[in-house]
Amino acid sequence: MFCALALFSLISTTAAQAPQIVEAAPAAAQPAPLPNLQEVAEGDPIPTKNLLQVFRDGGLLMYPIGLCSFILLVFVFERAISLRRGRVIPRPFVKRFIEQVKDGRIDQDQALALCEENQSPVAEVFAAAVKKWGRSCVEVEQAILDSGERVTSRLRQYLRLFNGISTISPLLGLLGTVLGMISAFNAIAANGEAASQRELLASGISQALLTTAAGLTVALPALIAYLFFSGRVDRLIIEIDAHSQEVVNAIASDGWKEKKKSPSRRASRSTAKAA
Repeated sequence: MFCALALFSLISTTAAQAPQIVEAAPAAAQPAPLPNLQEVAEGDPIPTKNLLQVFRDGGLLMYPIGLCSFILLVFVFERAISLRRGRVIPRPFVKRFIEQVKDGRIDQDQALALCEENQSPVAEVFAAAVKKWGRSCVEVEQAILDSGERVTSRLRQYLRLFNGISTISPLLGLLGTVLGMISAFNAIAANGEAASQRELLASGISQALLTTAAGLTVALPALIAYLFFSGRVDRLIIEIDAHSQEVVNAIASDGWKEKKKSPSRRASRSTAKAA
């Protein structure tokens, strides 16, 4: 009995609410009207920011990050010009110098004059070897090593600067992130309005993200430049060492020299073989 009454009351309640649901359903099912494209086009333009505005929004730490990027750009161009293979190891000079030394067409004074006239890093190493002309291989190689260390030091110039920028820039971005979050939470604590708190939090997070992105944007090219130029310097040093060894063999008193067979010896050998 009680179950029947409860079922009846449930059915009557559902029947009473059904018209409202039916009437509300079409209204909810109706799609929202599409905006007029002409009105959108003629409306207010989408707000955008240029690079200067983004730089200002990042806070004070954007200035040292910008300085790091400027220094990086300047010295990347400088190293790209200074470490050209044609400037460090001019192939025409190296080929002509080694051929003349091997053939004995120039003496010590002429070889030294050629090196001083060229003034390239490889010519500096050759000049140190020529000054030990006629000495033992050990003395000539030691002179090459001493000169090679000085040349290597000049070729590796400013590479530490790239490494330093790649390390400092992310730290500056991280510091800007921390300062932005601190200022945002301090402003939220001082302001009790909920709407203002959301705006202040969004502003602080925006500043934090801008400084982090700027620091990483500078650090990545700096690291790539450091690895690229370090590899180029290593390849140039290996090539200079290979050419220097040829000079050692040509001018050292006990250096390995390719013996040229005289025509009389070759004729005698051929006669002996024929016999």
